[in-house]
Amino acid sequence: MSEYKFKMPRLGESITEAAIIKWFKNVGDTIDQDEVLLEVATDKVDSEVPSLVSGIVSELLFKQNDVISIGETIAIIKTDGIVLPAKKEEDYKQKPAQEANKALNKSSQKIKQGAFNVSNSNLFFSPLIISIAKEQHISFEELARIPLTGDEGRLRKSDLMSYIEEGRPFKYAQPVVTDNGFKVPDLKFDKGTGKIVEMDRMRQMIADRMVFSKLTSPHVTAYVEADLTEMVHWRKQAKISFQEKYNEKLTFTPLFIESVAKAIVDFPMINSSLDGKNIIVKDTINVGMATALPSGNLIVPVVRDADKKNLKELASAINSLSLKARENKLKADDTSGSTFTISNVGTFGSVMGTPIINQPEAAILATGIIKKRAEVMERAEGDTIEIRHMMYLSLSFDHRIVDGFLAGSFLKRIAENLEGFDIKRKI
Repeated sequence: MSEYKFKMPRLGESITEAAIIKWFKNVGDTIDQDEVLLEVATDKVDSEVPSLVSGIVSELLFKQNDVISIGETIAIIKTDGIVLPAKKEEDYKQKPAQEANKALNKSSQKIKQGAFNVSNSNLFFSPLIISIAKEQHISFEELARIPLTGDEGRLRKSDLMSYIEEGRPFKYAQPVVTDNGFKVPDLKFDKGTGKIVEMDRMRQMIADRMVFSKLTSPHVTAYVEADLTEMVHWRKQAKISFQEKYNEKLTFTPLFIESVAKAIVDFPMINSSLDGKNIIVKDTINVGMATALPSGNLIVPVVRDADKKNLKELASAINSLSLKARENKLKADDTSGSTFTISNVGTFGSVMGTPIINQPEAAILATGIIKKRAEVMERAEGDTIEIRHMMYLSLSFDHRIVDGFLAGSFLKRIAENLEGFDIKRKI
């Protein structure tokens, strides 16, 4: 019998490791192709992982709760004959970055290297692929991120040409944020009386990420107030006809994301990450939206290419992601790849917030509750006091990348986009 080395699959473009929650098979059990072998957890979502081959489970190399690096062998499956799985690991999720086969002639490997390290693997690039890559100035790291269709992990010419025609969507990898080694000391204190509630796994991960973000980025928060009166009136008039026309609920979230995406286009440095001594300015605008789960925990599904979507498309994407979150059906790809995040603290009645940056992003926006207030308005006939719909915006930013002038200008532009809403806008 042949042995198939089952590896921890890629679970999302920014995922580097996953924890084993449960094995569904024991050593000696028979498993069919596409039958679930195990359930794994990342810091974002849980996922069931199917077997890529049929056979008998020979070895389980890790136990429940072990944390495994992506691409590491986790099980051995004995199969009849030659192992030719119909689904390769890269078909399950995007394949991790890999380095080219070292047997290639060194003279053909002088493609300019990117800023990211790649892991060892058997990925082979043919001389034709190398030649095309050199002409297009594509690095080995970028080649390794292209989804494959060739046998034995080979990149076909058709894969590469399709990738180029699509605008090279994997040109930049998501920077991997690494632990700086700092540990928060255990606090000794009088616990008093009451009950002890053990943190679930997701709450522990959220806690770790929040502490890590504060230790990584020097947080500064700027505030601005926006008058949403025109937007509020328009939405009130349009929401019923919008739902009848598109079968989508119109909340304020797509309007907020639309305004933010427009502001990011004007201030692209906000859409960046720090990678060592380099600042990576992203060429896609993927907006994460902090969403409460039924458990009370928080997750950040991602609206991709937010700047390229119209209002109907934004509403559809947001409603779909929100429903998945409520039903605990979000996949790893739904929660990875964000370049900027919005947290609507106004949903819970908060006037404003000081959000913690979603690493490795450069900034995060909190939108407060929309409240009616008496405001002094400058009119042609003089100052008047009017009832207006007002909202506070809070921008927490990484002061290593973003200075006060940029943050203030960006925040002001968002407010201008919200306040300048066209009351005559057609749906």
